[in-house]
Amino acid sequence: MSAATKEVKRITTHVLRNMKEQGEKISMLTAYDFSMARILDEAGIEVLLVGDSASNVMAGHETTLPITLDQMIYHAQSVIRGVKRSFVVVDLPFGTYQGNEMKALDSAIRIMKESGAHAVKLEGGEEILPAVKKILSAGIPVMGHLGLTPQSIYKFGTYTVRAKEVDEATKLKEDAKLLDATGCFGIVLEKIPAALAKEVTESIDVPTIGIGAGPHTDGQVLVTHDLIGLTKDFKPRFLRRYLDLYSTIRDAAQQYMADVKRNDFPNDREQY
Repeated sequence: MSAATKEVKRITTHVLRNMKEQGEKISMLTAYDFSMARILDEAGIEVLLVGDSASNVMAGHETTLPITLDQMIYHAQSVIRGVKRSFVVVDLPFGTYQGNEMKALDSAIRIMKESGAHAVKLEGGEEILPAVKKILSAGIPVMGHLGLTPQSIYKFGTYTVRAKEVDEATKLKEDAKLLDATGCFGIVLEKIPAALAKEVTESIDVPTIGIGAGPHTDGQVLVTHDLIGLTKDFKPRFLRRYLDLYSTIRDAAQQYMADVKRNDFPNDREQY
């Protein structure tokens, strides 16, 4: 079978579970548009997260709270069009699931039907279990998210490391087991001590995906805009920048401007 006709094996929740069992790390990155999704899918990234971080890096908001369900669906639709292999998870935005399991179900159904995405992600533990159960009852895969939960930033008042104290660490471990037992296919652990993330990862059956949670989780996730250096001011300890596209794009734009002003663009080869 030629490379052109070879069937692409899609990533599924079953594949992710097997990866944990076999000790193979899972790679996850954010995507918000068709072009980036196509690149990341071709690169072989297993999971693409249509994150509510689009509120920050795409729309310029200070927090993730302002982004709407309609906007998340738009971004998810764009990402799905660029994907052949990756498993696409979409964040349920703030206000679309908290405290109302029927609203949570309606929100999740809209995402699945209107975007074609493969799963949704919710922030929180025991307090959102009714919403998780209701969504799962409709056959929709759910990913959990514990530790630093950005939708609760005004409750926390800071983006500092979570679960450093015994009480909060104990609750996080209990919440992880609850989400696992309820049927979530995976859990993001954000900005918690590495030792705690290791303990949680070893105590549950489903994959954990870390961000600022050390090397012992079953996989890692970063915001792609941070990884490739499109954002220049965000510099947390856990971030490794693989490119500096902010400077590269700025320099290219300045070179283009200079070429235009001295009438060097377009040249003889660049006209009809």
